[in-house]
Amino acid sequence: MLQILQNIKTGELKLEEVPSPASSNGMVQVRTCASLISAGTEKMLIDLAQKSIVGKAQARPDLVKQVINKAKKEGWLNTFNNVMSKMEKPMPLGYSAAGIVTMRLACTELAEVSSRARHTERVILSEVEGRSARDEGSLPADTRVAIAGAGYANHAEINAVPFNLCAVIPDNVGFEEAAYTTVASIALQGVRLAKPELGEFVVVSGLGLIGLITVQLLKANGCRVIGIDFDQHKIDLGLKLGMDAGVNLSSDDALKKVEKFTGGRLADYTIITAAAKSNQPIELAGEITRRKGQVIVVGAVGLNIPRDIYYKKEIEIKISMSYGPGRYDAAYEEGGIDYPYDYVRWTEQRNMEAVLDLMSQKKLDVNSLTTHRFHFKDSLDAYEMIKDSKESFVGIVLQYDVEKEQQQVLNLKPSPASPFNKGGDKEGVLRIGFAGAGNYASLHLLPHLKKMENVSLLGLATSTGLSAKQKAEKFGFEFCTTDFNELINNKEINTIFIATRHSSHAEYTVKALQAGKNVFVEKPLCVNEEQLANIIAAYGLTTDNTDYTQIKNFSVNLSKSVVKRTSPVLMVGLNRRFAPMTKLLKEHFKPGTPKQMIYRVNSGHIPTISWLHNIDEGGGMLIGEMCHFVDLMTFICGEIPVSVSAKSLNLNNSNIADSDNLCMMIAFDGGSVATLNYSTVGDKSYAKERLEIFSDGNVAVLDDFRTLEIVSKGKKVKNSSSNQNKGQAEEIKATVESFLKGCSPIQFNELVNTMLVIFGAKKSLITGEVVRIEPQITQINSD
Repeated sequence: MLQILQNIKTGELKLEEVPSPASSNGMVQVRTCASLISAGTEKMLIDLAQKSIVGKAQARPDLVKQVINKAKKEGWLNTFNNVMSKMEKPMPLGYSAAGIVTMRLACTELAEVSSRARHTERVILSEVEGRSARDEGSLPADTRVAIAGAGYANHAEINAVPFNLCAVIPDNVGFEEAAYTTVASIALQGVRLAKPELGEFVVVSGLGLIGLITVQLLKANGCRVIGIDFDQHKIDLGLKLGMDAGVNLSSDDALKKVEKFTGGRLADYTIITAAAKSNQPIELAGEITRRKGQVIVVGAVGLNIPRDIYYKKEIEIKISMSYGPGRYDAAYEEGGIDYPYDYVRWTEQRNMEAVLDLMSQKKLDVNSLTTHRFHFKDSLDAYEMIKDSKESFVGIVLQYDVEKEQQQVLNLKPSPASPFNKGGDKEGVLRIGFAGAGNYASLHLLPHLKKMENVSLLGLATSTGLSAKQKAEKFGFEFCTTDFNELINNKEINTIFIATRHSSHAEYTVKALQAGKNVFVEKPLCVNEEQLANIIAAYGLTTDNTDYTQIKNFSVNLSKSVVKRTSPVLMVGLNRRFAPMTKLLKEHFKPGTPKQMIYRVNSGHIPTISWLHNIDEGGGMLIGEMCHFVDLMTFICGEIPVSVSAKSLNLNNSNIADSDNLCMMIAFDGGSVATLNYSTVGDKSYAKERLEIFSDGNVAVLDDFRTLEIVSKGKKVKNSSSNQNKGQAEEIKATVESFLKGCSPIQFNELVNTMLVIFGAKKSLITGEVVRIEPQITQINSD
């Protein structure tokens, strides 16, 4: 499919052919019929992308501070590579569109949640066997919908959008009108914050798209409205749409005109819908708003509030949050969990429904706002017009060819230097299908694979297709897709790398193993015990004919287990054991000597809205992150964990176990003990990791994989590096070499034991008891 992409690094704007997005849990797949260019917002993004590195830094000092803090901890080279990797990822443009549903919700459970009095009370969607789509809890194919959201409702021929960001289009509203829905919802949310009453005086400052829609909404509410702008054409359009008076800032005295319009009383409300870097709109708003009036900020403007005038008038300031409650809430937008109607009357989706209803009643005229139309294949011409500003424009609509055939697989022509051409014949070469191309994979996995002579990168699968083509071309893949099954079904591929979100690790691992392919999966291996049992079953566990896919309490049925291996093999991305400093540390201590290990991890605060905190998707810090540290300490002592206990930090006198902040103690069968202190409540600027080991008169301290200090017999030896090395390159090298030999760098029983420790710690947090880690898989046979 075609999609408009902005290169953040170079500033280049492209209309690119990329794979169509896959339908995933809770998402609705929509074929776009029309989309609206929000000229103000999108021009700001384009202008930022086209700035130099210095210019970008000056525009975002908050991000510069983050980069500096990261460099202090991880070194400038690692930080530079990280920043460049993020900047190479193309950014989608667009957030307001309309189209036709091509696929129902992918998640039955979500559809059941969605059916609870959450959809429109006004529009019967369609009849399916005598029941409405609302009763079905989903959106049937061919439903006409308005779609919203940056990163979702893109300028693209196909979009995958969360259910809560879709609204059904009434029959008498066209696609071009419906494409305005998101922008109109932003305007509506600003009006809702003001809560104006019949007959009150309202100033709308800035008569762009949102401003002109705001004018109409206020008039529909019975308000007296005066609009302010520098462009007389926009003022004239506002007057045509019902605005009572206008102020041209290029020639008029705004204060005098507002005083005359309000009979000397000034405005009850000033709604700022302008987009400007300057502080002028907020300063002007203070002058033209009455005592105890309100200023509502909808547009992106300077917010250096002049205290004197706002203080003397006791003006209330409100900042509108986009298009309503639910915005920036992952549980609402991505998880599909609606707010109760009786307690949160207006949400993002319900605001979308409200403006569509106003369009249907002909109380909101957006057709008059459309000044330009472009076919999607000519969409770059629209951006050139915006950039040149040689002619006046307001609403710019992109029109799409809805009959065009779309593909989820995009074949790329390998260049002579492509890894696909390495290795001559296909024997002795890992032919890799790669799932997920996020920042970690692009920085720490794919560059190392690309350099290896005995590796061919065949297929890349990503969830959205956003960066699929760019990453596939950069690393030399033969094709890219948004369908993981394309990797599984490809007979040329013998190895699958999985670097997707945690919740998909187990499912993808099982599918790949069952297809007879080697698997490298990023940590964690899985997020619950049932998934672990399924992986063991898929890996080829043979014991007493137990059906491990049915195991609910995994910890009781693994005694005397034997794994019989031929192929494929499994590896988990537990890279710290491969770090050069880990190797030096392990060589210093005698094997078989009990060790006392203390691991402190200062991860810093992780926002609660992050998917990592979602138990089903990320597993929380305990499952999603702490397996790293358990594996490293297990590797160093070379023993088998036999028990674990855990206590969590008690914040706010709560009885709820805090699995993000805890102290875990592990006992091993050789006498070693390990303590893991994991915290998210410290200062993130401080070093993240510190491992201390005491054994047989020796002390070793590993600080953030940048310094290693070993003290023995009164002598101190210190190794240091200017850049952090957590062993990713060494891990990839070991994985490739091992896979080619039919084995894994980490034995399967160790991978299982690490997860058993994690799940045991989770149980200990709840029960307060020591949890036995028994029994383990005790034997691996290789043919």
